[in-house]
Amino acid sequence: MVSLERIQDQIGYLVLNEDGAVIASGGELENSEHVANIVTGLISLADNILPDEEGYKKISVTYSNFSYVICLSNKKLYIVKKRHMWTLPPPPTTQPDFVDMDASAVNA
Repeated sequence: MVSLERIQDQIGYLVLNEDGAVIASGGELENSEHVANIVTGLISLADNILPDEEGYKKISVTYSNFSYVICLSNKKLYIVKKRHMWTLPPPPTTQPDFVDMDASAVNA
């Protein structure tokens, strides 16, 4: 198993057993029972969306600066909180609009 602490841009993680109990945690999610309860409720809802399907592969909950990535593997629920480093394109180069006040007064 890859150490969750080595995931790039990870700022916290939880590992839950089948019953939703925290069995490992770290970073900002250290012993976060509150997040564990919310995620288990979210998983329950996700399982009910398409009951005839196999189930979800991965769930991502994205906010402006971070996201939660939730995966199920070997009957354990892995939750990783990752920081976003959005790369924005540079702002467009614009030339300032100059208005010749004298010319506009003449054309009025």
